[in-house]
Amino acid sequence: MFECIYAKKNVTLHVNIFLTTMANLTPIITIQQINTANLLIQQSNRVVILTHMSPDGDAMGSSLAMRHFLESLGKQVSVIVPNTFPDFLAWMPKANEDIIYETQRELADSLLEQADLVICTDFNEPKRIGSLGDKLLSLSCKKMMIDHHLHPSDFADLIISYPSTPSTCELVYRLIHQLSPIANSPSPIANSPSPIAHSPEGVQYPIGGTSSNIQDIATCIYTGMMTDTGNFSFNSNYPEMYEIVGQLVALGVNKDAIYNRVFNAYSADRMRLMGYCLYKKMQIFPEHHTALIYLSKKELYRFNFQSGDAEGIVNLPLQIKDIHYSCFMREDKVNPTEKALAGESKTKIKISLRSQGDRPVNIFARDIFGGGGHANASGGEYYGPLPEAVQRFLDNYRDYFNIP
Repeated sequence: MFECIYAKKNVTLHVNIFLTTMANLTPIITIQQINTANLLIQQSNRVVILTHMSPDGDAMGSSLAMRHFLESLGKQVSVIVPNTFPDFLAWMPKANEDIIYETQRELADSLLEQADLVICTDFNEPKRIGSLGDKLLSLSCKKMMIDHHLHPSDFADLIISYPSTPSTCELVYRLIHQLSPIANSPSPIANSPSPIAHSPEGVQYPIGGTSSNIQDIATCIYTGMMTDTGNFSFNSNYPEMYEIVGQLVALGVNKDAIYNRVFNAYSADRMRLMGYCLYKKMQIFPEHHTALIYLSKKELYRFNFQSGDAEGIVNLPLQIKDIHYSCFMREDKVNPTEKALAGESKTKIKISLRSQGDRPVNIFARDIFGGGGHANASGGEYYGPLPEAVQRFLDNYRDYFNIP
């Protein structure tokens, strides 16, 4: 357990203060979905959790929170990620035990083939996990999706998909919160979920788990909620989110320490890269309130680029007055898990899009770069040279980024 992440409190004393507010949360996940999830979990012993390529805070948080919860129920659980995750998320509880499909494929395939249940967190279709998606579709075991992206693919036995929810971690919180009273009950199906979970020790928690892992669950969930809303700066203007945050803090989460771990842990090279982007690479198109930044692999190597160094760069132009749309592109290698998507191309361009207010970018991401996401935060990929991807953006952005 990471002492610097958890506030030193008597968790039991603080939990009971918030029990009444938990009952006020809107039950977004239906009782039918809760009952189905309960049956899938109770009927499974070996569980594998998958999340998307280049895992972000929400992907890591949702997958690890589910792992900690299921382990508290006595399940054998493994988390498999398609490729490596950023160093600034490596501190998360049990993140160091994640299996990297790109480098540990034999082990990952073996675990998947033995699984009774596969839970897919924070992705809506198999292509989001590269060639791991082909393996997923070949499995005969039960599958559950927990996600908040638009247009979920119909590949899972249970689909818990709510695009209006700001993060998958919030959905995981709500799922665990509603599941917990059922999971520890002798009855396989509950008529209605209770707003209060009971640990084996008899302590009441607003989310599931035991006193030994409750802070791990809470920390993972908070990290995903924080990162997927830009530290609650977008897609975060509704009261229930902050009721949940209050519950997590009451359970001992030290939100200030988590913020520092995630946002104040960059290298000097990364800071210089940000300066280079703003001074040398940012293009402004004032008539369409749009900014564009793009970087080649040569430019990235110049600043000793590491996984995670590009996080947040796309948001920087939005701090400029009257800039409402931002696009960031960077050249990347094609991973082994992406060869089916890349074809003959040896180069992949990762594209991030952000916007403010009622100005969607997800339609542009879908139509122009085969991606998607949320209205104000989307992304995609282009398999080919960087200049082609840039030109594709320049040829099309005026038709989509036209709300002043």
